[in-house]
Amino acid sequence: MQIHVVQSGESVFSIANLYDSTPNAIIDANELETPGDLVVGQAIVIPIVGQFYFVQPGDSLYSIARRFGTTAEELARVNNLQVNQPLQPGFRLYIPEQPPVNTSTNAYIEPFGGEVSDTLQSSAENRAPLLSYLAPFSYEIQPDGSLKAPPLDDFKAIADNNDASLMMVVTNLAEDGFSAELGRTILTNEDLQNTLLDNIIQTTREIGFRDVHFDMEFLPPELKENYNQFLRKAKERLSAEGLLMSTALAPKTSADQQGLWYEAHDYKAHGEIADFVVLMTYEWGYSGGPPRAVSPIGPVTEVVDYALTEMPADKILLGQNLYGYDWTLPYEPGGEFAKAVSPQRAIQIARENNVNISYDQEEQAPFFTYTDASGSEHEVWFEDARSIQQKFDLIKNRGLRGISYWKLGLSFPQNWLLLSSQFNVEKNQ
Repeated sequence: MQIHVVQSGESVFSIANLYDSTPNAIIDANELETPGDLVVGQAIVIPIVGQFYFVQPGDSLYSIARRFGTTAEELARVNNLQVNQPLQPGFRLYIPEQPPVNTSTNAYIEPFGGEVSDTLQSSAENRAPLLSYLAPFSYEIQPDGSLKAPPLDDFKAIADNNDASLMMVVTNLAEDGFSAELGRTILTNEDLQNTLLDNIIQTTREIGFRDVHFDMEFLPPELKENYNQFLRKAKERLSAEGLLMSTALAPKTSADQQGLWYEAHDYKAHGEIADFVVLMTYEWGYSGGPPRAVSPIGPVTEVVDYALTEMPADKILLGQNLYGYDWTLPYEPGGEFAKAVSPQRAIQIARENNVNISYDQEEQAPFFTYTDASGSEHEVWFEDARSIQQKFDLIKNRGLRGISYWKLGLSFPQNWLLLSSQFNVEKNQ
């Protein structure tokens, strides 16, 4: 697969010619709604085997080979060159496709209003072939240890038809968000924990879940060991049922990181107890904060590298957002919340407002600004093929178990194209 960033004056036809592809293949792969009106700075994926690289000043076959994880000898062979031959800037070099890497993938899916929308149903059907786990969000713990179930509709059949495992997500969500008091009620009462685990196991039997995933957030710091002990008990009971157990972890960079989101999440203990974990490596840029990339590569990498000091790489799923945000400027703390947008919608906004898309090399994320019809300034950060490739490279370089998406229902076709070309998704784990 080839990532191409649209330049001024380019068209789908000229881009197709550049890579020996066809306009229709590019339009279909990227789900281009207005192929005659591309946005300058827009990243699109060209569905070809391997990719082309245009030589830059100072490049050699050796430096290019290191960049793409191959050898200078292999590049010389496939391009009919001498291995030490000087390269002219602008020369089009073919980079052969590398063997796919085995990986695990999960995607949360969150119904609203007590029902599964047609958009969510379609998204689950379209993306389940590339998922190891499909995770309806969520089973909410009640104060008596019972569970409030999400609507499941056809999720079980969709998972079964695509050899994906259904993940049971269990949370301490209440009406106003994640509840510290609910967490305290459950984690300090053995009888309630036993009731909760009884109900979880009964649900897994009735529905056919393969993994039980605990996502308990904003727990009081003093409950860290209570949570660890509960997970140990849960793991013992779930393993006896032949079930996997996983957890979601806030994005920490040290064991003693301060803050309500972090302190009760013990990376070392979760790494020892759980079969795998999801690092929630997103929301640096969030709806109530100032404009920024949602998952900038630097902070994401710092979290991963800390996690690797506490647990093996093959237990880690990298969390990845499938959305961006549109902020109204100027940003004011406590003011208007940013609006979530899909990557496809972000590109549409840029097109509608006739602005180019920029790319922040430090954050490794695309962004742009525009002025709406009422005269208000906006700043938009989102994900594209370039930013997701950075996360895929991190997964491969660190040998991680895989990736976990929050969340389905938001259009980002380039992600799935790149995922399918670089990874062999493991099924029925």
